[in-house]
Amino acid sequence: MKKLIKGILSQEIINNFYHLPKAVLANVVYGSPTRGLKVIGVTGTDGKTTTVNMIYQILKAAGKKVSMASTINAVIGGKSMDTGFHITSPSPFSIQKLARQSVDNEDEYLVLEVTSHAIDQYRFWGIKFDVGVITNITHEHLDYHKTFDNYVSTKFKLLKNVKFAIINSDLNTNVLRSWDKCVNHRLITFGFSKGDFNQKELQLKLKVPGDYNIENALASLAVAFILNIDKDIAKKTLENFQGITGRMEEIKNNKGIKIFIDFAHTPNGLEQALKALRSSRGPKDQQTTSGRLIAVIGAEGDRDVEKRAMMGEIAQRLSNFVVVTAVDPRGQLDAINKQIAAGAQKAGAAPDRNFFVIADREKAFDFAINQLAKRGDTVGIFGKGHETSMNLDGKKEIPWSDKEAVVSCLDNKYG
Repeated sequence: MKKLIKGILSQEIINNFYHLPKAVLANVVYGSPTRGLKVIGVTGTDGKTTTVNMIYQILKAAGKKVSMASTINAVIGGKSMDTGFHITSPSPFSIQKLARQSVDNEDEYLVLEVTSHAIDQYRFWGIKFDVGVITNITHEHLDYHKTFDNYVSTKFKLLKNVKFAIINSDLNTNVLRSWDKCVNHRLITFGFSKGDFNQKELQLKLKVPGDYNIENALASLAVAFILNIDKDIAKKTLENFQGITGRMEEIKNNKGIKIFIDFAHTPNGLEQALKALRSSRGPKDQQTTSGRLIAVIGAEGDRDVEKRAMMGEIAQRLSNFVVVTAVDPRGQLDAINKQIAAGAQKAGAAPDRNFFVIADREKAFDFAINQLAKRGDTVGIFGKGHETSMNLDGKKEIPWSDKEAVVSCLDNKYG
């Protein structure tokens, strides 16, 4: 039914005559609760969830009353809750309800993850953001936004009425031009090599791997600065940050290999994650990859088609072996795998030598871990991360956990 409606009506009409009235009603029902809160919004292609959690931890360590909601978790009044599986940002009713609970808890701050779909569909309508953060903007969601320019302009809508805007200084020139078109507020920049908050000057030593996580931390430090949080508290909190479920999460084992599960499902996210696993320094300053790197990847059905070949090329270029498997194919698995393979071939994929297609996700894990990997190797499993369900046929969700599937493969082999 949803596909039929979308086929008849434009997204703009659906947004204006369905999503907007729904958001207005949610504000009425819950009394526009964010008026009494200082709200920090975080958007971007990658790194949103981690950055939200970092900002929350900093404010909590500083003794502030704070709640947060990301796409995988929420903490309201000190009570943790699951925000559900396979969602972007919650519905406007869920968002306003969380905000009301935060106000009832007498919080001073609320930290929210904000997706481009949610911005376009008015899910955060009525929420006044004091601080807006853009972690990065790279290729994603063009199935919905149609063009990259549309995607960029949607992201920047978060910054229109904020008091402080925080953006990645490494955004490309065309993206940065959008800044002048939509905001006139105080700008603070961050970046690995340049910006008001940069790694060269601050020399953060994180327990979570990857330059991209350093960028997430720098964005969080910029927020702390704006909110007058003690810089030593902020820095110490970030350097003790343990990461979150499904984000470069290591699965310990006795096989002598390193296994990581990660949500990376965009070309940029996959590239940054693979580079992190390739680097000589990993979690807790230990060497990450001493041997070969095996990447288990896939792509979603009914989502951005263009990114599939891009991800295949990236995985093949940065890994020794690539195993392609299901990631919510929604009945389109064969077509998806062919598109990924086409990209991988550009980077030298040799079928059945360094490139493999195994449709069943758990069998793909078993092959990568128990047949391909040898002592000293690293296996990176991407695309699902924290998610607790998978859509194979486009009709229903089935229970799924990457972590449980990995543990099952290890248990079956080693007892």
